[in-house]
Amino acid sequence: MNHAKLLDCTLRDGAYLIDKNFGDKTIKGIIEGLVKAKIDYVEIGFLQDEGFGEGKTIFRNSEDAKRFIPKEKQGCEFTVLADYSRYSINNLDEYTIDGIDAIRECFFKSERFGAIEVCKEIKYKGYKLFVQPVDILGYTDKEIIELLELINGLEPYCFSIVDTFGSMYQEDLHRLFEIINHNLVSTCKIGFHSHNNMQLSNALSQEFIRMAIGQREVIVDATISGMGRGAGNTPTELVAQYMFSQIGASYDIDAILDIIDIYMDNIKSRCSWGYNTEYFVAGSYSAHVNNISYLMQKNSIQSKDIRYILNKIGAVERKRYNYDLLEQTYLELMDSKMDDSQSLEELRSIFNNRKILLLVPGKTVDLNFDMIDIFIKENNPVIISVNFIHDRISIDYVYFSNVKRYSMWKNTDLFKNRRKIMTSNFKRKEYDDNTIIVSFKKLIKCGWESMDNSTIMLLRLLDLVGVKDIAIAGFDGYDAENAAGNYISDELEIQSVKEDAISRNKEISEMLVDFYNTRLTKLMKIQFITKSRFEECVN
Repeated sequence: MNHAKLLDCTLRDGAYLIDKNFGDKTIKGIIEGLVKAKIDYVEIGFLQDEGFGEGKTIFRNSEDAKRFIPKEKQGCEFTVLADYSRYSINNLDEYTIDGIDAIRECFFKSERFGAIEVCKEIKYKGYKLFVQPVDILGYTDKEIIELLELINGLEPYCFSIVDTFGSMYQEDLHRLFEIINHNLVSTCKIGFHSHNNMQLSNALSQEFIRMAIGQREVIVDATISGMGRGAGNTPTELVAQYMFSQIGASYDIDAILDIIDIYMDNIKSRCSWGYNTEYFVAGSYSAHVNNISYLMQKNSIQSKDIRYILNKIGAVERKRYNYDLLEQTYLELMDSKMDDSQSLEELRSIFNNRKILLLVPGKTVDLNFDMIDIFIKENNPVIISVNFIHDRISIDYVYFSNVKRYSMWKNTDLFKNRRKIMTSNFKRKEYDDNTIIVSFKKLIKCGWESMDNSTIMLLRLLDLVGVKDIAIAGFDGYDAENAAGNYISDELEIQSVKEDAISRNKEISEMLVDFYNTRLTKLMKIQFITKSRFEECVN
């Protein structure tokens, strides 16, 4: 008999990415495939007090979940996860053989004493009990031992090592396993649930299986294709293949691959996950992935800035997510206390009674080059390009507020000796004698994820210095279906833009309407000389 078993939690941990709404057909298909693959445990979703709906993996109780549990379980056991703060144990019905087999009770460290009482009730109602303490690395060794002493009397079915923030190294796993294995009642299995922030999830899962040989029965959590928030989880197919080839597990790998072929491409069209640098930073700081998702929306954020912000807000705050605190800390980082009154006065003098042409890096700048050229010849405007430099249009200034865009251009020949308008969120060494520096914070208006949209910020700057006549080219908006891309150059393309085009267009429209309705220069006229999704916002 193998000492290690596999628990697939795609329909639970993967559910966070799609508002827990896989759709009934997909839920049933994935469950059927996992049963066919002979996966030992299938977690089909959550027990919650609210949020139910057709196609969702949220259940009120075991009776509610039965609609997805096959009559013939074929040796597979079915689990659900109950979050201590989101589910009242009073709603849980008695165990029946045709329903849920096990309840996994998860809780934060601050909730552990109350959660023990809930665990007792789960056992009393006849279910196998999994104890899932969130962020096991957040416990001291002494606190882990004290928790084990509390739960040993319950004789749970499984106690899990949960690497909530993907922060674990092999040394951490060995230490935790030794403590738990030594102090946990011998009848209880040990589980392992990891996240892939540091590209170690699969390796740690394999190491966990190896270290348990001859010592303890263990259960490894995994998801199909590693589906999960942020960097994702251990992929079911990888750990199943390892267990098949190395310890003689009888999983049907072809059945798992069928699930991927049939369902995962469609799911990936609705959401995304997987390792990237930002999630590595989250893992190294044991930070909640929502902090990273929020900060990544900022145009001027760099990976090292995310490190700074996570360190600044502290260990407690970064394990949850406080968007107001993140925004405040981000703005503090981006803006030094500066007096830009001299810069604003200089810009007033330069732009006095002049028409301004903003070149934004949308495709329409090249598609309508001849029309733009005629406009320039007829109007003689001051030309400001936004976060890029066109190779055929002679500009007067290049405006940079986006640090990443600036880094792309600063070493190019087109950049040399350019007159620049730059916001104060850059390192001092980036400014030279050809640079007019203005306050980043002064051009930001909070309340939107894209609050640092460069074009909107530049419009606010022009408003501050009294510009009355503005023409815009290349402010196209985003198109998720545009195979040719959304920018004038492929180098400027951003994957997240295509994935979130509709909501980005909506938010920028709202920001533009807000700007126009609250502008200081009431006589300001804005015209679009190339086609834009935002034209109606200023008419």
